[in-house]
Amino acid sequence: MSLLRRFVRESINSRFLLQSISGRSISTVNPNPIGHPGHRRTTAEFDNLIFEAGSSGDFEAVRRLLNTRVVNACFNTTATFKFLTNTESYSSSLEDLRRVLPQTDAGYTRKHAYETLIARLCKLNRIDDALILIKDMAIGNFELSTSTFHPILNTLTKKNKIEEAWRVVKLMRSHGVPMDVTSYNYFLTSHCYDGDVAEASKVLRKMEEDEEGKVISPDTRTYDALVLGACKSGKVEAAMAILRRMEEEGLPVLYATHAHVIGVMVESGYYALSVEFVMAYAGKDKRLDEENLGSLASKLIKRKRFNEAKLVLKEMSVRGLRMGDALRDFYQTNVLKS
Repeated sequence: MSLLRRFVRESINSRFLLQSISGRSISTVNPNPIGHPGHRRTTAEFDNLIFEAGSSGDFEAVRRLLNTRVVNACFNTTATFKFLTNTESYSSSLEDLRRVLPQTDAGYTRKHAYETLIARLCKLNRIDDALILIKDMAIGNFELSTSTFHPILNTLTKKNKIEEAWRVVKLMRSHGVPMDVTSYNYFLTSHCYDGDVAEASKVLRKMEEDEEGKVISPDTRTYDALVLGACKSGKVEAAMAILRRMEEEGLPVLYATHAHVIGVMVESGYYALSVEFVMAYAGKDKRLDEENLGSLASKLIKRKRFNEAKLVLKEMSVRGLRMGDALRDFYQTNVLKS
């Protein structure tokens, strides 16, 4: 009996015994690429591992990594499916991804993997393929939601493919997925960027009379789009009125919203008014002051409105605001030495 125990004890770790049982040689490849105990992978490391696996065609490893990264709170990023590019291998890689994604862990892991891939396809301008993934999610009951459609709507409206975007909205509703304020904002921004106030007004009415019967309240980006539309139409007073409405409703104003107003004022020749505008907001947010005053000074210098530019730069100096190199040179040469 002691001889038998000795044989088992000595053989249990024997590579020869394991090889004999399996009938094949023992691989020296680490079956767990996630890392050694005690080492916590970063989000970037998971992206790199998925890139390597996807590029080499190891989609089972891609599936495992998608599962493991979420467990480790390293969520997907815009770089997760970066191996998928518009090359000869695109079609086969996409089919492999369609095969393995349904095998990822149910719930958030699977849903977010699909949504990240859809965003990647939109980046590659593969809208039809993104819609195929939407169909896959619907068939598999993989929790379609409004956010799933956001990259598609964003891409289409940016390319001014408005009719196609509304067809996607129809598809959303056929799956019981409602529009939200972000979805409407994509349409609104597209029309406002073109200065098409009439079409923008139609979108606003759609928001107020949403087909789902919900009240869709405008948010900061809604107002930013409206300010942009007013500025593109050269309607400075309307842009100012929208800003005042934002303040009355207690909504934060984006830096970009101020930039729209400053830009149209300078382009319209309202130089003194533009200075008054930025000064009215000065002192509340240092970074906003740097953005507003710096941008205005640069635009005034470009228009050769040096007196107004000097006034703005003096104000920046008094307030201790950071200037870019070009503005600093202009200030030292034309303000300090004058």
